[in-house]
Amino acid sequence: MQRRIFIKNSSLTVLSISAFGSVSWNGKSFEGDTPTTTDILGPFYRPGAPLRTNLRLPATKGTPIVLKGIVFKEDGKTPVNDALVEIWHCDEHEVYDNASDEYNYRGGQKTKADGKYEFKSILPVPYKANPTNEASYRPAHIHMRVSVPNQQDLVTQLYFKGGKYLDTDNFASAPQAVDRILDVTTDTSTGESLIVFHVTMSKEIPLDTAVYKKITGLYQMEDKSKVEFIKNDDLLFMKRNGQLVASLKYMGNNSFEGGIGFPKVSFELLPDGGSKAVITTQTKTDTGQKYLKYGE
Repeated sequence: MQRRIFIKNSSLTVLSISAFGSVSWNGKSFEGDTPTTTDILGPFYRPGAPLRTNLRLPATKGTPIVLKGIVFKEDGKTPVNDALVEIWHCDEHEVYDNASDEYNYRGGQKTKADGKYEFKSILPVPYKANPTNEASYRPAHIHMRVSVPNQQDLVTQLYFKGGKYLDTDNFASAPQAVDRILDVTTDTSTGESLIVFHVTMSKEIPLDTAVYKKITGLYQMEDKSKVEFIKNDDLLFMKRNGQLVASLKYMGNNSFEGGIGFPKVSFELLPDGGSKAVITTQTKTDTGQKYLKYGE
């Protein structure tokens, strides 16, 4: 793919991707029709989780599960070798391990030539996103990030059929999540609960490293908040007032997008070498300028 250049007043076309991603079996091999859909990063991602396949804790009373699948290239047929698959989720008490050195219920592994991954863990439970709001419960879910060189990193979430709060959660009830609400079955050979999730990656729109250097840094927004943009592989992480709130992928046309379409962030490179960011969420639009830059 020809490298695209990110410039002010760019005429690049934003790629359009179907809202529904799936993989099916044709009798001989798995085939995908569209890339696996994305979801929000959430506030609890911790880079650097250990490489391991067994996340279960000895004293847990959670329901044991096995999560496994295959990572495919964008054709939905070719397994991906050396993809980094990371997962993280809460424990049976609705708690994420956000600080300990143990990285409880967090881990990653690299696929081999067959593209397969497999984790042993427990089934997460619903939890209240806002402790003071009874209506803020999120359904049980597992976060996943898949990183592959020369393909767009995938950040998504897996939900479970029959789970509580699926219909009231903004993200689980979105059309993009329909193929990520999964059956929990029983592995007949082990008797354990089994969840199967196959991943189809999408093509990456490359962005020059020099441009990332121009747009990363700290921004003072008009609403008085401080927003930081950090490059992480081919994603742009967004922090607001020090808290990680979104992962953004480059969409072309000077713009990035996260989660299920939001937030949207567009950048303008200014004549003085600075940059301006316009952040659009589902409720408002805010503008800010960079006041601290990184390594230009």
